[in-house]
Amino acid sequence: MAEQTNLQIQETEKQEVEQSAAEPTRTGYIFVPRTDIYETDEAIHVVCDMPGVRPDGADITLEQNMLSVSGHVEPTWPEGYSLNYAEYRIGDYERRFTLNTEVNEEAIEAKLNNGVLHITLPKMRPTRHKIAIQAAG
Repeated sequence: MAEQTNLQIQETEKQEVEQSAAEPTRTGYIFVPRTDIYETDEAIHVVCDMPGVRPDGADITLEQNMLSVSGHVEPTWPEGYSLNYAEYRIGDYERRFTLNTEVNEEAIEAKLNNGVLHITLPKMRPTRHKIAIQAAG
């Protein structure tokens, strides 16, 4: 007989980015993407949920150990329909992370599939140099 599991679904609201004193350049919502970060000996892996973002609408930068992730959503509506009611707010995504580990910037990889962004940040390998010691005198 199959064992039955009781899964509980937890509802969460999208968290909006706190607006700064600066004037926004676009109208609409900006959300903080839900993110998981895990680390292996070789790399740091960042997984961000950004539903509605396409690869050409995503932007990732790494500058002075600050990883910035953003995604622009281009809303699409079925032809001939108009929206009467919505529970799901559509907007862009922004998030920043400070990295405590040096990464190999040349080997960073990013993939976006079905609104889930996977970033792989390979760690820098420590280099070891043998230094010759000369006798004084």
